[in-house]
Amino acid sequence: MASKITAPRGTQDLIPPHSARWQELEAKIHALARRFGYAEVRTPLFEATELFVRGVGETTDIVEKEMYTFTDKGGRSMTLRPEWTAPVVRAALEHQMLARGPQRLYYVGPIFRYERPQKGRYRQSHQFGVECTGYRGAEADAEVISLGWELIRAYGIEGVSLRINSIGDASCRPRYRQALLEHFRPNIAQLSEEAQRRIERNPLRLLDSKEERDLRFVASAPHFEDFLCEECREHFASLRANLDLLEIPYSIDWRIVRGLDYYTRTVFEVSSNVLGAQSTLCGGGRYDDLIASLGGPNMPAVGFALGIERFLMVVEASRGSAAAPRAGIQAIALGAQARATLLPIVGELRRATEIPAFMDYEERKLLAHLKIADRNGARFALIVGSEELASGQAVLRDLEGRTDRRLPLLSPKDVADALVEATGGSL
Repeated sequence: MASKITAPRGTQDLIPPHSARWQELEAKIHALARRFGYAEVRTPLFEATELFVRGVGETTDIVEKEMYTFTDKGGRSMTLRPEWTAPVVRAALEHQMLARGPQRLYYVGPIFRYERPQKGRYRQSHQFGVECTGYRGAEADAEVISLGWELIRAYGIEGVSLRINSIGDASCRPRYRQALLEHFRPNIAQLSEEAQRRIERNPLRLLDSKEERDLRFVASAPHFEDFLCEECREHFASLRANLDLLEIPYSIDWRIVRGLDYYTRTVFEVSSNVLGAQSTLCGGGRYDDLIASLGGPNMPAVGFALGIERFLMVVEASRGSAAAPRAGIQAIALGAQARATLLPIVGELRRATEIPAFMDYEERKLLAHLKIADRNGARFALIVGSEELASGQAVLRDLEGRTDRRLPLLSPKDVADALVEATGGSL
C-alpha cells in the first residue's frame, strides 16, 4: 500500500466548514476596503530576490532567515513573497500608477516564511493589508489605522488595544541609534545571542526583543520621544489629534519599532488579549523612503498588514465556534420521477436566485436525506415523493422550526418564486 502524502509542514488545508469563515472575512474585507476608497491589487507569488533585500532590509529576520529563495532555470534568484508592501510598490512603479497621483490599494493573499510552525503561525500564511501612497500628513496614517480598526470592531473582538509610536526619520533617527548603542554596549555580555548579533547592525530591533535576558535592559532604554526632530514631533502630535477626532482609543508605546527597515515616523500595532497574552492582530506604519529606494519618486506612503489566520483564531476565541446559521434549501427526491421533477426546480433556483440549493441524487430514505440536509446546513427542505406527485403539492419543511407547509408543483419558475415568497426570502 502506497504511503499517504500529507500537506507540507507549516501549511494547512482550508476545508468546510472552516472555509466559510474565511469567505465571510474576505467578503467583509472587500466591502470595507471599497467603503474607504481602496482598490485591490494582486501581485505574483514570487519576485526577484533583490526586491526584498532592497525593500525590506538586509538585516531583517525575513531576509536573513525566513525567505524561501530559489534559483530558476535562467539562473535568476527568485523568492516566494514573504511580505506584500515591496511587491505592491514594485507593481505601482512598473505600471506607472504613482504618476497618476496618490493611490489607495489593498491586497488579500498568501505570504511565505520559513520559520518554526506554531499555532496561528504557518510557513504559508495569509495577509490582508492596505497601502496609501502620496500623502505626507498624519491624516493618512489615521485613515489607515481607522480601516483596520473598523474591521476588528465589526467582529466585536474583546480586549483590543491600539499602541502607537514614532521612530523618527533620517534626520533624527541616527541620534537615537547612537543613544541605544551607548545604552546597550556596556551590557552586551549580559544580552541574548540574538541581541548581541543585532546591536551593531540594527540596535532598534533590540527594543522588540522577547528574550528574558534582554527585557530589563530594554525597559531602561531611552525613549524615542526625547530624540524626535521638530517635524517628526509635529507629525506624531497630528496623528494623536486625528485619532482623537475619529474616537479611536490608543496608548503610546515607545518600544514598538516593527521588524522591517523601511518604516519611518508612525508605527503601530493593534492587539487583543483574548488568547491570554497580548496577540498582535495587525501592525504597520509609514514608509516614506521605500518608494524612492526602489527606483521611484520621492513619495510618502503608509500601510498595515493583518494576519488572517491569527485574526480568525482571535475571532473564534472571542465569540466561540458556534455553528454557522442555516441557509438555503435541500431538494429531497424520493424516487426517480421525483428527481426528474425537482431537478429543473433546483436549476431555476441556482440560475435566478442567490439561494444555496442542495440536491442528493441517490436513492435514500427520507431520514437519510434529512441528515444530509443537516450536514449541509440547509434552512429548508423541499420534499417530493410519490404522494406529493399524486397530489401535485410538494412539502416545504422548516428544518429549524420542524413545521411543514405545502406548495403547488407548477412550473420550475413558479415553484422557485413560491419558495422565495413562502420563506420570506430567508432561504
